[in-house]
Amino acid sequence: MKKFTRLQQTAIPLDIENVDTDQIIPARFLKATDRKGFGENLFRDWRYNGDQNPIDSFILNNKNYSGPILVAGNNFGCGSSREHAAWALTDFGFKVVISSFFADIFQGNALNNGLLPIQVNPEQLTLIFKAIESDPKCEFIVDLEKQTLQIASIDLIIDFEINGYKKICLINGYDDIDYLINNKQKIIEFENKRNA
Repeated sequence: MKKFTRLQQTAIPLDIENVDTDQIIPARFLKATDRKGFGENLFRDWRYNGDQNPIDSFILNNKNYSGPILVAGNNFGCGSSREHAAWALTDFGFKVVISSFFADIFQGNALNNGLLPIQVNPEQLTLIFKAIESDPKCEFIVDLEKQTLQIASIDLIIDFEINGYKKICLINGYDDIDYLINNKQKIIEFENKRNA
């Protein structure tokens, strides 16, 4: 995974609640086991019509909005436990997803794939949507080390929670195996003490 410490970028607002993993990446696109190429079909049924032409009204097709941050409605990533949802979001280019609630399995899958889910309260989420609506180019500053989300244009700073282990992994670009390999000497020392 790529290291994640700080991000200063614009965001795309997806003001829809209860977005499930089948809407994020429809089941018919789950045939591959390689993580690449899933971004092409992210929100496929919302992005394209039956003739495979882009649907202008869908937010990802709106050229006024861009950036590696997705701001989503409440209960994002619900439904089936497919890891492909996180693959599709990261392959499309998203690095952060902000919502007022994430399904547990989606949240775990996101963190395991280098995608930072930031949970805010409903009032904060409303303020964030209003800020983007008011200025599609407003910048978000995500500081993982400090665990803060800042939107300077509306003078908003939000502290967010993250599992300590997953924070270490994201900052260092580790997956679970990388983390163990990085701690190999400590593991050996622990085992030697145990055996003694």
